[in-house]
Amino acid sequence: MNKDEIMRVLPHRENMLLLDDAESLEGGAVGHYTVRGDEFFLKGHFPGNPIVPGVILCEILAQSACVLLKEVIREGQLAVYTGLNNVKFRSSVKPGDRIETRCRVKRVKHPFYFFEGTATVDGRRCVSAEFSVAITGE
Repeated sequence: MNKDEIMRVLPHRENMLLLDDAESLEGGAVGHYTVRGDEFFLKGHFPGNPIVPGVILCEILAQSACVLLKEVIREGQLAVYTGLNNVKFRSSVKPGDRIETRCRVKRVKHPFYFFEGTATVDGRRCVSAEFSVAITGE
């Protein structure tokens, strides 16, 4: 999925759409985002040594997982974060890095979807987490 296709699933827009591309694969989803260096969250985190905040890495994971819900989310509905567990930050992400996410659904108890995911840069694990979203709305 390119950005236009992703925007049909996710309501996020600039500056919070944090995926360049994503695809559903057997057993999960893979997404990518290249850190340009001009993102709003890098301006003060940290001056002279920009590092992608951990909360942004978690948001990128959730956005990439939501592409797995493209057949579930109907017009007028949103997938919103409901939980974040066992988060581990392993390595910094900096401008120029291309983040790759891998997420899979662990279980479903509609309207809740439980995932696990990792984000890597050049094969180096940066974050891993378990998280959940709920489908809300009409």
